[in-house]
Amino acid sequence: MASADQLGFSFRPAERRTWTVRDLVAAVRTNLEREYGDVWVEGEISNFRAHDSGHLYFTLKERNAQIRVVMFRSSAKLLRFRPEDGLQVVVRGRVTIYEDRGELQVSAEYIEPKGAGALQIAFEQLKAKLEAEGLFDSARKKPIPALPARIGIVTSPQAAALRDILNILRRRHDTANALIFPAQVQGEAAALEVTAGIRYFNKARSVDVIIVARGGGSAEDLAAFNHEGLARAAFASEIPLISAVGHESDFTILDFVADLRAPTPSAAAELVIRSRQEVDEQLGGLHRRLEKAMRYHLLMARQNLTEMAQHGAFARMMDLIHRREQRLDDLVNRLAHSQRDIFEKQRRRFEALSAAVRHYDVRRVLAGMKKDLDARTTAIVSAARNSLLERRVRLERMDTALQALSPLAILERGYALVFDASGKLLKDAANVKAGDEISARLAKGTVSATVKRSQG
Repeated sequence: MASADQLGFSFRPAERRTWTVRDLVAAVRTNLEREYGDVWVEGEISNFRAHDSGHLYFTLKERNAQIRVVMFRSSAKLLRFRPEDGLQVVVRGRVTIYEDRGELQVSAEYIEPKGAGALQIAFEQLKAKLEAEGLFDSARKKPIPALPARIGIVTSPQAAALRDILNILRRRHDTANALIFPAQVQGEAAALEVTAGIRYFNKARSVDVIIVARGGGSAEDLAAFNHEGLARAAFASEIPLISAVGHESDFTILDFVADLRAPTPSAAAELVIRSRQEVDEQLGGLHRRLEKAMRYHLLMARQNLTEMAQHGAFARMMDLIHRREQRLDDLVNRLAHSQRDIFEKQRRRFEALSAAVRHYDVRRVLAGMKKDLDARTTAIVSAARNSLLERRVRLERMDTALQALSPLAILERGYALVFDASGKLLKDAANVKAGDEISARLAKGTVSATVKRSQG
């Protein structure tokens, strides 16, 4: 209610606005994202967790301050290294709020390590992991055939390394065939295309040895050959594989996994062919043109996809999807905890029942039950057999009496049954007259007759 002071001014108290919790959190999140939509934050990773969905969750801390960070699968799959606890990093993203818990967090789009480069960290992490799994063991490496008739080469058709290999094969072997699987050897798609080449030759069984070749380059140029999927495909190859990537001073993960490492592509050709002959196989021009056309279409499709992804509506939709995915991860974690509790209760109950059962001799009880069951079975079988015998005797007696009373038995003694034309049994001669058709049933067969004269 308005009030007036001594000077005549009137004052009205501000109207009270009541927020719901979700509306308030959503409003604060909107203002935060508008103000801090693109920030760089430096700190140390702790409590790192990679969810099955592909999203990454961790805490970024510095001294007595910390903030939660989430990186969704679409951004995480582009990382060149795997974040881990204790790593000092710089995170780029936007500040937001996870509405279900009302927590402040950073939605990360990019992470780079401080100090050592991301490529080097990724290389060391993957090397340590695969070495621990035994992918580098020399005992499982396959011998290289001394004189292979068919050689598979996975490389770029435009690479100088391919020309060097073919020139040496042509000079040193005139009967070997070279089968070339065209693949990019640099860029994001290189690792997948080289992996596809290795798998293709293993499935087709069309070559005796495989050479993966690429010329020298920087660490970024050779990054495709430090790919975990490529390393595992090389390890799983049943065909001997030679790694001929870079110069002699360059080392990649593929070099450690391959059955043989060649210092250069030319050296790989010399190692795989040990006699002076030629190679007549050449890569078809049609295959190269087809590859170029496919790459052009893929490039145009990627450009269109990039333009669509930059649209505001798509960004809002992805933001909504990310929030829902984060909530789903949270619910999955709660469900996992609940399941573990249920399993633990069931395990304790089972152990209690097992302890009780161990004090109860089941075999002795089952033996007594079996003995009693056998006795009852014997008694039932005996009673059933006696009952069947009694029924059989009664049936035979009844059959004998029935045969004695049968009209057919009377006929055997010379009698006959006479029927009129309608088949009715005749008992009185007055029921027929001269000219009527009658039939007589004898013991064996039937005869027909015509009445000549009827007597009463």
